[in-house]
Amino acid sequence: MGTKKKSSNFLIQGSILAAASMISRMIGLIYRIPLTAIIGDIGNDYYGTAMEVYSLLLLISSYSLPLAVSKLVSTRVAKGQRKNAYRIFKGALLFAFLSGTAAGLLVFFGARSITNLLQTPLSIFALQVLAPTLLVVAVLGVIRGFFQGMGTMMPSAVSQLLEQIVNAIVSIWIAYKLYDYGARISAVLGSSSHYGEAYGAAGATAGTGAGALFALLFVLFVLCSYQPVYRRMMKRDFSRQRESYGTVFKILILTIIPVLLSTTVYNISAIIDQGIFKNITAVLGYETVASSTMWGVFQGKYKTLTNVPIALASALAASSVPSIATAFASEDMRLVRRKIYSAIRFSMVVAIPCAVGMAVLAGPLIELLFPAKGAAGTEANQLAARLLQVGAVSIIFYSVSTLSNAILQGINRMKIPVYNALAALILHILLLLGLLYGLDLNIYGVVLANAFFSLLMCILNGAAIRKYARYRQEIVRTFLIPAISSAFMGGAVYGVYRLMMNVLEKNVAATVVSVIVGILVYGIFMLLLRGLNEADLRAFPGGGLLVRIAKGLHLLKK
Repeated sequence: MGTKKKSSNFLIQGSILAAASMISRMIGLIYRIPLTAIIGDIGNDYYGTAMEVYSLLLLISSYSLPLAVSKLVSTRVAKGQRKNAYRIFKGALLFAFLSGTAAGLLVFFGARSITNLLQTPLSIFALQVLAPTLLVVAVLGVIRGFFQGMGTMMPSAVSQLLEQIVNAIVSIWIAYKLYDYGARISAVLGSSSHYGEAYGAAGATAGTGAGALFALLFVLFVLCSYQPVYRRMMKRDFSRQRESYGTVFKILILTIIPVLLSTTVYNISAIIDQGIFKNITAVLGYETVASSTMWGVFQGKYKTLTNVPIALASALAASSVPSIATAFASEDMRLVRRKIYSAIRFSMVVAIPCAVGMAVLAGPLIELLFPAKGAAGTEANQLAARLLQVGAVSIIFYSVSTLSNAILQGINRMKIPVYNALAALILHILLLLGLLYGLDLNIYGVVLANAFFSLLMCILNGAAIRKYARYRQEIVRTFLIPAISSAFMGGAVYGVYRLMMNVLEKNVAATVVSVIVGILVYGIFMLLLRGLNEADLRAFPGGGLLVRIAKGLHLLKK
């Protein structure tokens, strides 16, 4: 009974963070619509370049900290060592301050060299604006990791939402103001330079910093409110073992380095892809504007859409690490395997229909979210739709690979994702070079190479989990039933969209109705084929209401 309760709590906590991440990504998707209208595809290139460099340095300086802190705190709390858990937290805060400051200085003073290397010199403004944010996010991540290690996802979930809301408002406002300023500079210079787009992108990155700062203030308030409760818990800690801060730093570094290496290698492909793409297209004779537009479409439209469902896997990964680590520390391998199964299946229930839906409605979704301006805008949107059709399957691969990285970290096999990511990255680069230089597939080559990289990570990580956790992945309920249900959903979505367009000739109405019908059809087939049961539905946000609806429609037994 206790095991079932723990497993249920894991799914509930995971679903809270997953729901917050999904809503956060949806807000991110929504605000990218007016942002793209302001700065355009070239501005998206500058913004995307700055964000990719920022994300990589964030990984190196602080992204591994929340995962490490949540894992280390949860294992000590499980042993009743509350004082040691708090020492881990304080040591990690100091580490975050030092690493965040170093990363911020590197970005600010090295921005020119970095952006020149990536063949996008005008993204320097956006990148320098992001420099202070690295310190803010480093500290924010440690506090989130502490709460996750304590078994509550609410502070992380709420702070994510607040961060994204502030980010959206500030980004759009400052981007609009600075785009206007930059456009006047270009007009005075009388050149064809894109200072409007460059300054607009800098305004957008200012929103990232404002959102992170607001989220930090929120979690600090929660932490201060929680201090009296935690102090009482520490008074009841009668364990004799006390870890010195020297030991804490050693443990942190030993835990962080494997996580850091795996996440860096896993995510550095985006920077490498851009460097290779920009330089090879220049060698092949592509105009700078053409290359910049293609990369802007890839970053601002294709990746913005595909990252929404992938956020679910990231959220489940964050909630899985402390939960699986606790079960592993207790040597309860049956519970470990149950948690692995629940996390992967929960992820696939969402990722597979999202991949199918985005492939089927690629054109309508792009047209709905990013209305075209003129012939160039229409051509860019057609490119975005084709990229989405080609690369939608990578949503599934990235969801599994992201989650499997976290699972391996949770069972103390932290070096394995490093080796797997390194092997996949080398093969990815070789394939990308062939697709770009040999076959001249331009931006399509990047999409295909990304899908290949994530597929390799799925295969390699899956083999490692099978070996070290003695886990065999269940196929029918995890993959086959969601795939069959998604196929019926895809057919229904396509048919409804065509019918609505023939009757109304309004893309907005046709797309919205098609999506609603798709969700209903998918849910009905998942219940009819027993891909979901009552316990599964209750794990979703609003699960009680979903169960009542399903029973009312006789899709579940009363």
